[in-house]
Amino acid sequence: MPKGALARAEGIVVQWGQALEEEKAVEINLQANVLGANAAIAQGLREEFARRGVYSINLISSPGAGKTTVVERLCALLKDKVRLAVIEGDITTSLDAERVARYGIPVHQINTFGGCHLDARMVERALQSLDLEGTQLLLVENVGNLVCPADFDLGEDAKMVVLSIPEGDDKPAKYPATFRRAAAVLLNKIDLLPYFRFDLARVKRELVAMNPQQRLFETVATTGQGMDAVVAWLVDEVQRKQKAAGITR
Repeated sequence: MPKGALARAEGIVVQWGQALEEEKAVEINLQANVLGANAAIAQGLREEFARRGVYSINLISSPGAGKTTVVERLCALLKDKVRLAVIEGDITTSLDAERVARYGIPVHQINTFGGCHLDARMVERALQSLDLEGTQLLLVENVGNLVCPADFDLGEDAKMVVLSIPEGDDKPAKYPATFRRAAAVLLNKIDLLPYFRFDLARVKRELVAMNPQQRLFETVATTGQGMDAVVAWLVDEVQRKQKAAGITR
């Protein structure tokens, strides 16, 4: 290639690189604006939850980890202990909401139609159809994804992540932001541990290193194994939130 042509080729590369840098700067600014707007709405939700004494959980996991089964089991175990409501998030269908409705629990389905996570505005709109009067616990099941939901505050008191044994033991290392921000992690499908290469001790060490205050639960949501401990933790948190709001029932 002639020298001039090479120089022109190099110039194009440099110009493309500059364009990419400018694009990246615009993307960062847009993301900051989106997250900032979301944070403002989330703060409004948090204040409303605090006023009403509603303890809110943002439930996160990969697709297939057993998130909806966890919600079903919690509905069955909690419905006579606390007054709860559920928001279900999915790209499409109302299948999960239909599963929850069988327990007689107020539930609202959000469809994102391609969006990979819920945001605070979606939750705010969903609450227009859910009467929070008297509600003590709000379970929000996010879209199945270990990436995007970590960045979008829903006004929740706590994030709870479900990690299933078949997913593999590398997930906390690969998605540290999600697991670091979780107040609780359910190591679900623990009965399958003998059949998968999953270093449970190492995963627990990694999780504790990321967040020493994190609660770890070994569960089998389909049978209820280990779920009583999750229920006890949630009931304690609900009572603490109600007391802080000056609500006695």
